[in-house]
Amino acid sequence: ELVRQGEALKRTEQMVDKMDQDLKTSQRHINSIKSVWGGLVNYFKAKPPESKPEQNGAPEYCANSRLKEAMMSSKEQESKYQESHPNLRKLDDSDNDFNKADLVSSVQRDAYPKNQQLRAYHQKIDTNLDEMSSGLSRLKSLALGLQTEIEEQDDMLDRLTKKVETLDVNIKNTDRKVRQL
Repeated sequence: ELVRQGEALKRTEQMVDKMDQDLKTSQRHINSIKSVWGGLVNYFKAKPPESKPEQNGAPEYCANSRLKEAMMSSKEQESKYQESHPNLRKLDDSDNDFNKADLVSSVQRDAYPKNQQLRAYHQKIDTNLDEMSSGLSRLKSLALGLQTEIEEQDDMLDRLTKKVETLDVNIKNTDRKVRQL
């Protein structure tokens, strides 16, 4: 959603720039209409270069790299997370949890209690904590990516606000000049 909003902001900024360019062109026409001298000045004055509105081949809005990386890693981890989540995995795996205790290396085996059921519960808790840690790191990277994206869009909004305020003043001046004609 944040990326979509960034794209909308970019398009809005391009439209405001186009409106500003059109306003400058209309100002030249008003000067030509207003007096002969204004027409002569515009005739000899270099015409402003017309920038064509960007079409489909134009560069699109690009979210920041931190957010892109976070989204990609999150999508990669999503399937792994769903496989291991207790509410999302198949119920057949409940018998295998106790069999996983047999696969633990001898080094890890010494860290757990001697009782096999207690060992299995400790291992299950460790596994769950590892999954929680992985999920939290994923959330952290997404949050940092979102923070960076929001800061960039905030800067874009500040620029856009200044452009719109300037454009508003110019439109009012141009409207006043047209009414005087």
